[in-house]
Amino acid sequence: MTSVVLEEIPDRVTLAVDISNCQGSCVGCHSPFLRKDIGEELTEETVDALIRDNFGVNCFLFLGEGRDKEALLSLSAHIRAAHPALELALYSGREEVEKEIWEAFDYVKVGPYRPECGPLNSRSTNQRLYYHGKDITSRFWRLPK
Repeated sequence: MTSVVLEEIPDRVTLAVDISNCQGSCVGCHSPFLRKDIGEELTEETVDALIRDNFGVNCFLFLGEGRDKEALLSLSAHIRAAHPALELALYSGREEVEKEIWEAFDYVKVGPYRPECGPLNSRSTNQRLYYHGKDITSRFWRLPK
């Protein structure tokens, strides 16, 4: 599933693409169906068509990693080469990701969802969003009224 979103990545019009075969098992997961192997394979051609059909996006977000890191890194390299104006983002539910992930993506979200900590827009969240290694999670926190 894909959608154009405005709040997942700060100040970006983001094409978000759900990735199946999620490795996590977060309590309260909003997309438990993504734990299964569903949907169609995401190829370079599919990615190019999605980007072409969603004029105006300036960020491509993988919502999950799946189980094939090499395929994920290959797709991110393709997007970087074929669509250099787009920034790349990855939402990972893992606590830590490998160096290759940090190098391949502009934005990286880490941390499994924990209901007691709240989502990214909660000051008590355990999740973190990084932009080129800098923690920008606080950009999601609203000022008290």
